[in-house]
Amino acid sequence: MLAIMVAALAGMLVLVFRGRRGGRLPTDAEIGSLYLTGVSPRPEAMGEQFVTVTGNLSGPSEPGKVVYGRMVWDAAYWPSVGDTLTVAYPPGKPDRWRIVEPGAGGQ
Repeated sequence: MLAIMVAALAGMLVLVFRGRRGGRLPTDAEIGSLYLTGVSPRPEAMGEQFVTVTGNLSGPSEPGKVVYGRMVWDAAYWPSVGDTLTVAYPPGKPDRWRIVEPGAGGQ
């Protein structure tokens, strides 16, 4: 019983130290831009809501790749098709992009 409790505590500590989002971007992350080509409809409810976006990501080592993602966003500042977001991603892994500028509520 004690072993199970210690293992559970160790598991929770790992999650806390890694962060709720499953880790952080490396220090050598590349900065690029994401041109939005698709955005889910804005819900009627205000506050933080889930949004799904798709778009073209381009950066120093990536001439253009279609990517998509789902994140929490403030409905008062809902993104729209044609917006350009600044993103960061690990070198060579543009599918693991994250927004680096404010606007996304939970990204």
